[in-house]
Amino acid sequence: MSTPAVHIDGLTHRYGTHLALQDVSLTIPDGCCFGVLGPNGSGKTTLFRILSTLMPPTQGSASIFGHDTTSQSHVVRTRIGMVFQEPALDEKLTVRENLRVQGALYGLRGTEVRDRIKSMLDRFDLSDRAGDRVDTLSGGLRRRADLARGLLHQPDLLLLDEPTTGLDPKARRTFWQGLDRLRRANGTTLVIATHLMDEAERCDEVAILDRGHLVVNGAPETLKSELGGEMLWLESADAPALRDRIEAQFGVDVQLIGRALQISPPDAPSLLSSLYEAFGDRIDSATVRAPTLDDVFVAHTGYRPDEEELQIVN
Repeated sequence: MSTPAVHIDGLTHRYGTHLALQDVSLTIPDGCCFGVLGPNGSGKTTLFRILSTLMPPTQGSASIFGHDTTSQSHVVRTRIGMVFQEPALDEKLTVRENLRVQGALYGLRGTEVRDRIKSMLDRFDLSDRAGDRVDTLSGGLRRRADLARGLLHQPDLLLLDEPTTGLDPKARRTFWQGLDRLRRANGTTLVIATHLMDEAERCDEVAILDRGHLVVNGAPETLKSELGGEMLWLESADAPALRDRIEAQFGVDVQLIGRALQISPPDAPSLLSSLYEAFGDRIDSATVRAPTLDDVFVAHTGYRPDEEELQIVN
């Protein structure tokens, strides 16, 4: 069996009395595109700080390709690249100068660093902007330059912490196209922290964090299929009372999320018709649709995050 790219065992971390991560265990295969999905405050950034060797965990362990992130941090750093929420670029230097600095940090010199810089500039369509100062670039170009920086030393694993924050839809698509080309060309393992549903859908596997807990992980399609073929959502001014009456009369489990009711029946359209016949005057709106990762989150946590925290973005 090959060594996994990431292995996390019983990871717990506290900031004083605040518990940011609690007993998280995960294995990420080599070559995988793995998403860590969760709202703000779920523990994603803390997890990434530990994986990138920026701090040790309070309890438990994490390893990258078999190397412990605490006791073998110097080895781990040679195997990983990091793209932070904000580009880690010197805005007063040009794109090429930033890449030269990154190369120097990893001991790259002469022809080797020049060839790698050229390769990165070509790969991310930055050759014509290589001499431009970073503070003159758009947000999308900065992100591409930052991705080139993180990949210059050819890491086996790339950690991306909310990498598309602040980008418009076109820039986000371009950024993801660059990641797709990277995987095809190099087989690089990608671990991506995000609160965007469409980004999580792109991943081979996804782990959902909620308030420091790992609530579920698996392939997105598998997680959604476990909820059934279609889901029924109802909204009502008196949702708790409607839930009680539906459960009593129809014998189905109903989950209450604010003013909404979530039901996963075997035949959602048929149940909806019966519900309107029985409680039409109590139903403000109804939707039947295939499950989403948002529904997976609700099913495993019992609540729906605020729209600003966990989003579907087209």
